[in-house]
Amino acid sequence: MTSMQPLWWFALPVLLLPVWWHMRKRERTRTDLLATARFLPAAAPQQQRIPRWSDVLLLLTRLALLAVLIAWLAVLTMPWKGDTVFVAAGLERTEWAERQIRSAGMDGAARQPLPADVWNWLARNEHEWRPGARLLILAPHAAMPALPPRLAHDAELRLAPAPSAAPAAPRERHVVVVAPAERMARWQALFAAFATAGEGAQRYILGDSPTPATELIVWDKPDAQAPADWKAPLWWRTASTEGETQGKQGLTWTAPQWPLQDVDAARALYERWQAATARPAAYPMPAQAIKAARRAALPAPLARSPEWLAIALLALFALERTLSHVRRR
Repeated sequence: MTSMQPLWWFALPVLLLPVWWHMRKRERTRTDLLATARFLPAAAPQQQRIPRWSDVLLLLTRLALLAVLIAWLAVLTMPWKGDTVFVAAGLERTEWAERQIRSAGMDGAARQPLPADVWNWLARNEHEWRPGARLLILAPHAAMPALPPRLAHDAELRLAPAPSAAPAAPRERHVVVVAPAERMARWQALFAAFATAGEGAQRYILGDSPTPATELIVWDKPDAQAPADWKAPLWWRTASTEGETQGKQGLTWTAPQWPLQDVDAARALYERWQAATARPAAYPMPAQAIKAARRAALPAPLARSPEWLAIALLALFALERTLSHVRRR
């Protein structure tokens, strides 16, 4: 069983059994009849245990046989799971979830927390389920995968009704501005205009030194060099030419005069910045039933090729039986 696979390694102390067995070899003490023995009381022959190594080759063969057997059990994968319901966090034991489970006819199915990336997770772990097992996925939402899921089991995705949407908190964007005092007010006004253009969806926090959350560093001092340890994904620098370069400190946009008063140029700069840092949108996946697209699950990473272990196990067993027979003869 897949869930028990790692526990087989706890059986390694079983290797002590062949050692204990070989150490219990018994030898009968040699007895010789003496002429004067008739004057002594009769005594039965005694046996004596001699703790010493014997049949070392047979002992090593048995140890190797047990070790290979444990390794084979540890990597052998056997599908054992049946119908399963994956329930997202927050939907456990809710009336909606119980109603969906009953309508799907899976009251007796096992329940399991919903993995973060359910489709890729199922592709990697689908070998744990028996052929013909059904999968029911209950979630408030699901991201559309790049390719349609191809599973070896029938799966059904059901989405919970969306609650009333609460107003989203504005996204904080950290910016460092280094400029002469007489130009600082203009930079502050520029980023205030950017916040207004975003209709309150973004809030710009200006600082004087970078942090791990800093997205942009404005270096409006063409006659001074920025500290070498300052790094950010994007830099705005005042320079004699306009261009874009990638350096050790980050991507740098240069311009001879930044658009602090030109409205059209400021709008173009804002749109360019937002396009360069836009987060990819996750398209929602609609509720649907997914039929099995493959006959068998993908092979498990640990169980792709246990054949050599089975061959080694058979060879060691044959060798152990041969050595045991030779020892008895």
